[in-house]
Amino acid sequence: MSYGQPYNQPYAQGAYQQPPYGTPGQYMSAYPPQHQQQQQHARRPSTNPAYSGQYQYNQPAGRDAYGRTGGRGYQSGAPPPVGADPQLWQWFTAVDVDQSGAISAQELRQALLNGDWSNFDLDTVKMLMTLFDVDRSGTITFDEFAGLWKYIRDWQNVFRHFDADRSGSIDGRELKNALEQFGYRLTPRILRLLEVKYASLPRGESRVNLLPGMTFDRFVRACVVVKHLTDAFQRMDEDRDGWVQMNYETFMSVVLTAP
Repeated sequence: MSYGQPYNQPYAQGAYQQPPYGTPGQYMSAYPPQHQQQQQHARRPSTNPAYSGQYQYNQPAGRDAYGRTGGRGYQSGAPPPVGADPQLWQWFTAVDVDQSGAISAQELRQALLNGDWSNFDLDTVKMLMTLFDVDRSGTITFDEFAGLWKYIRDWQNVFRHFDADRSGSIDGRELKNALEQFGYRLTPRILRLLEVKYASLPRGESRVNLLPGMTFDRFVRACVVVKHLTDAFQRMDEDRDGWVQMNYETFMSVVLTAP
């Protein structure tokens, strides 16, 4: 199997340094947050949340909780733990709607919105849960949430950097530029496959009616998948000639462990 192009090229001088992919507890970032006061109000402000500098929540404010290890619940109005960032605590409690002390995948998805006000893709939410659910409890505790939130914010900075036309989505040219600066020189065919696979979906519609460009959540997942598959290929390409041999089981393992 051939990669067909050089991979992980050295960064050119001044090239954009991408955030580490999937390093639990270190990186996180989407749209910096501001939870809304009403849960079901229409959400159509004049500014694009991708560039408003404030993260948009789809949950009511005022929930208080502490996601201790083990996901123990808490009483409403409980203060943040000693040493915790009060703002981060406020965001966590707004997302933890059932006050269980830990965030479920559904709670996280309801809280995360793209620049077009769509909720994050469920597969992206599952990827985030996998990366940051360190104790494998199936939920995100407050300690894990701190790392997750920073990861989203870091990625938001990347998204803004490469969204040259400030459209709130990443088109094919912007995707190519981003991946090249990350060190991945993909063929036009592979780039097109990425565009189609991670294209935005109109709310409630099928992949028949794809929208141009990638929303923030899909851009992150596309980049993480490219990183994962390239790393897997490199580990097997010991002589760095762009060719590897693998059996069916190895191939399936690489594909099925992709985010």
